[in-house]
Amino acid sequence: MSEEHKCHALKNVRCAVLTISDSRTEETDDSGKLIKELLEENGHLVVEYRILKDEMEDIKSAVAGLLDSDVQAIITNGGTGISKRDVTVESVSGLLDKTLDGFGDLFRMLSYEEVGSRAMMSRVFAGTTKGKIVICMPGSMDAVALGMKRLVIPELGHMVWEANR
Repeated sequence: MSEEHKCHALKNVRCAVLTISDSRTEETDDSGKLIKELLEENGHLVVEYRILKDEMEDIKSAVAGLLDSDVQAIITNGGTGISKRDVTVESVSGLLDKTLDGFGDLFRMLSYEEVGSRAMMSRVFAGTTKGKIVICMPGSMDAVALGMKRLVIPELGHMVWEANR
């Protein structure tokens, strides 16, 4: 049955990439660049890219605007830890209709294999709303590589298809 469903996976998902950081610029945003590269290498389209400060209203406004656009998936990096400035979870989670708890569970499990108990401090999450997929990952290059290569790229087209049926 899963192969039957996967055959419906979209091959060219329209994506937005948001880097959430007080310190990154387009020149220094290696994690955002990696997300864009991996999406494009796998046939997806990056139609929007922005760097946002760790400000709750700015993040919420940007994501809400993208949810009303033709973007099919929003992928963020940064702001999913436990420091005072990490507000991505609080900014985005209220906009979702459904959460994909398995994404966070699998991400932390895979991360634990690489970094040990530090993985428990990651509040990565994903969900759906308005037929769109929203994925929020940490900002580190290693975390982005893990999430994109092991979870997002293999399932993104399938997730978008499922969210719209």
